[in-house]
Amino acid sequence: MIGVVDYGIGNVAAFLRAFGQMGVPSMRVTSPEDFDQVGKLILPGVGAFDWAMNKLDSSGLRPKLNEYVQDRAMPVLGVCVGMQMLFHQSSEGSVLGLGWLEGSVTRIATDQEELRLPHMGWNTVQVTGESTLLEGLDGHEFYFLHSYSVQTPNIDQIKGLTIYGGEIVSVIEKGSIYGTQFHPEKSHQSGCKILENFILDTSHA
Repeated sequence: MIGVVDYGIGNVAAFLRAFGQMGVPSMRVTSPEDFDQVGKLILPGVGAFDWAMNKLDSSGLRPKLNEYVQDRAMPVLGVCVGMQMLFHQSSEGSVLGLGWLEGSVTRIATDQEELRLPHMGWNTVQVTGESTLLEGLDGHEFYFLHSYSVQTPNIDQIKGLTIYGGEIVSVIEKGSIYGTQFHPEKSHQSGCKILENFILDTSHA
């Protein structure tokens, strides 16, 4: 069973629909008790970093989320702002992130006049290392919608890069923690393949 962490932000239903179309059992995780019913987690994210973190804190789900991801190594996939929340902080605000991965989030630098923010629409992801999520997907396009991107000193956890002005970290993997800056639930067949790769990975079972 895949659990989609529902802490009061949008896009949860899109994941549930995607899993339904794939024939994969999934459920909303809305209470601490729900974590016991799932084997993997999706941490969606939309809007501003501080707003999303405050929503997670006020939901009462953060202590259990920390326990299952950090102590029990339950696989988790953070998406868009959900990926950014895996890191320590963002220049978008002042609230601290989950801090599971080393790094921070900064506004995308766009010196070229034709590059506008947010970075919105389809863009290519290039695989930069052995990747569970990107297996069979090197050079595929995915749907992005963001103005901030991850900066991390741990190069080995960067598995995919996208060019928008400069290089944007688009996929990260470290142990049982995964992240995509793009929206797999909005990326048609390539996005479904990302979700399928996450579901089928047994390395952390």
